[in-house]
Amino acid sequence: MKRTLFSFLVLVFLFTVPLAAQDEPVDLQAIHKIKMEGLQNSQVMETMQYLTDVYGPRLTNSPQMMKSLEWSRDKLKEWGMANAAIEPWGTFGRGWETKGYSIEMIEPTYMNVIAHPKAWTGGTGGVIEGTPILMNLSEIQSTEDLEKYKGKLADGIILVGEIDVPEMSLESLAKRHDAESLEELAAAPEPRGRRGGDMRSRYAEYRRRREMMQKVNAFLKDEGAKVLLEPSARNYSVVRVGSGGSREIGSEPSIAQLVVGVEHYNRIARLVELGIAVKMRIHVENQFYDDDSLGYNVVAEIPGSDKKLAKELVMLGGHIDSWHAGTGATDNAAGSAVMMEVMRILKAIDAKPRRTVRIGLWTGEEQGLLGSRGYVDKHFADRSSMETKPDWNNFSAYFNMDNGTGRLRGVYLQGNDAVRPIFDAWLKPFHDLGASTLTIRDTGGTDHLAFDAVGLPGFQFIQDPMEYSTRTHHTHIDVLERIPEADLQQAAVIIASFVYHAAMRDEKLPRKPKPEPQQGRRPTRP
Repeated sequence: MKRTLFSFLVLVFLFTVPLAAQDEPVDLQAIHKIKMEGLQNSQVMETMQYLTDVYGPRLTNSPQMMKSLEWSRDKLKEWGMANAAIEPWGTFGRGWETKGYSIEMIEPTYMNVIAHPKAWTGGTGGVIEGTPILMNLSEIQSTEDLEKYKGKLADGIILVGEIDVPEMSLESLAKRHDAESLEELAAAPEPRGRRGGDMRSRYAEYRRRREMMQKVNAFLKDEGAKVLLEPSARNYSVVRVGSGGSREIGSEPSIAQLVVGVEHYNRIARLVELGIAVKMRIHVENQFYDDDSLGYNVVAEIPGSDKKLAKELVMLGGHIDSWHAGTGATDNAAGSAVMMEVMRILKAIDAKPRRTVRIGLWTGEEQGLLGSRGYVDKHFADRSSMETKPDWNNFSAYFNMDNGTGRLRGVYLQGNDAVRPIFDAWLKPFHDLGASTLTIRDTGGTDHLAFDAVGLPGFQFIQDPMEYSTRTHHTHIDVLERIPEADLQQAAVIIASFVYHAAMRDEKLPRKPKPEPQQGRRPTRP
């Protein structure tokens, strides 16, 4: 009898202890509620429409940016979030927006030119007309090479860039991940050392070109040139545009700068090379705002319900700022709208997370992850010294969305393999929605890096690429039409479940070793 009882206890031990030690609890009832609310009562597209159609481009510190922050804060309050606020994160600089512009070729034939002004650049001071001058940048390797243009550029319209005919692509511009690409992601990556030299040379060349372009811009201004035109880096007349001037308050504005659709730019440049008389008419009116140099984020939360764990944090977020040519739909109104929808879903199903759940909508991401970095420095740790604040110990996880609009397919583990069995369990209820891949690889270029840099668990989701790198990223067609509603709904329910389970588990998520101080280092963008 004793032996039988002993054998029974051994069997109980063998079949229960591994389950308790290894199996991550998953609340299927909560997931059912999340799916029902997120898929049947979604408000994510209404949020998208306000962020894009109503408030338009949201360049950090522009008037439209501030209006979108106020609307987002008020919407989160309306949904029942606590402590919804617009919180300063540090100094950013001046605001800027374009008030109006037009660019036309009027001789030898008329063409309304597809183009957009670069951020933080000056205007033309009225309508100007003139013959464009072609300046070949490949021939300019130093300031001495600029001397041949001295005295020839006053009041000029300057074409800066070579004629580069884009190759015709036979592949689809929009793609989803297939089984092969997901398997490649899941596989162990090649050691970083094999790419290190190549990446260093690429960044060195990028810095060299940027510094040279700054010297060219200064030379053109000194010579009295009026407008700089450069070709877009995208095909199909897609205009990809960023910054061309300083956002430092009180700095002297640069001359007007516009990025031109590559096909239109090439036509104008070819005519100039042929010696055909070309005449252009251009008007650019831009405005700077120097009244407030601070940058701001939106934060709001669902307070924790467990007296012991309520002080601990699970965070989610995405950047709400954008560039200015389109309306920043895929980059990154989509991520902001999804994260706001996650908070709405959790509140709508009356979730009672044990830990506090906090959303952050970041600004200044496009200028270097500034809003999230400022928030992390303020609340968690100074990454230059790794001097930590009390909430560093209370932090569990940060989940980010900012890779376009494609549906979620899994998670980048960011080198933190200890979370693999946890995330694997959390993904299983969503295999039917196409999300099942975990990769040890890290991914860059967005706000989870600010958390990861100070040793906090920060994660970005794997997304279908869609048209992100071919059409929408930083372009004038990054607009609401590029958003598949079903993808955002799928993303919202998966992230809501991840956030809920992170807030409910007994322990915080495991961390990688605490990093060393990082004087002078910043999260890098690809």
